[in-house]
Amino acid sequence: TPYGDTVIYYAQMVFAELSGMREELVALESGNLGRVAVGAIPALSSGLLTRTIANLKKSHPRLSMSIQVDTSDVLVQAILQDQLDIVLGRIPAGARSEELLFDSLGEEALCVISSAQHPLAGESQLSWAELQNMTWVLQQHPSPMRTIINQVFHNARIDIPSSIVETTSIMTLLSLVQQTDMIGVTPLSVVEEYPGRDLLCVLPITFEARLPPFGLITRRHRIQSSAMLAFMNSVRAEHKTDQA
Repeated sequence: TPYGDTVIYYAQMVFAELSGMREELVALESGNLGRVAVGAIPALSSGLLTRTIANLKKSHPRLSMSIQVDTSDVLVQAILQDQLDIVLGRIPAGARSEELLFDSLGEEALCVISSAQHPLAGESQLSWAELQNMTWVLQQHPSPMRTIINQVFHNARIDIPSSIVETTSIMTLLSLVQQTDMIGVTPLSVVEEYPGRDLLCVLPITFEARLPPFGLITRRHRIQSSAMLAFMNSVRAEHKTDQA
């Protein structure tokens, strides 16, 4: 019955919280800060997340962290199943947002990229129709980034490209674009932070649609451990430094 399901849900939540409290007390007693399981979207994994981890390990060397990099839809499902403590990403459309807390950190602009040697790299202006027959490297549906690119072609009344390579790995996307005539979509910040930036070209085409804001996602009724608070405070401090 609905009443029984509700009782079971809250009983499981209480049990999980008591189990987490016990683990944290044991960790604190041994001099550790505890453990935090973090999920991050690929676009933030090589920049904000990496710097946060590096700084945290300096200030809290005995803090244990596990990192899962995936698309927002996968990560949000994982946090709803208590497989993750924190997600650094976006709340995708259709997610049970009433069960989540979202601390927005900002927005990211998207861009279409190619190799610096690509035949279109020297163009001053391009249309979506000119890119439709290219081979694209894209995130899997239903990630927010994939949803936007599908919508862009729909709005332009152009068929979605038929030649697509799907990957959740930003490094795979960058490598394929850099070494072939494929083109890809990525947040502009990823290109700006990429060490091989000179080997890439941001193609002259504009996205009207923008990605949903990214930020810190936690369970609404989850008690935040010392390890979770340390991680989130470090993310906020690192992001504030980036914006300065």
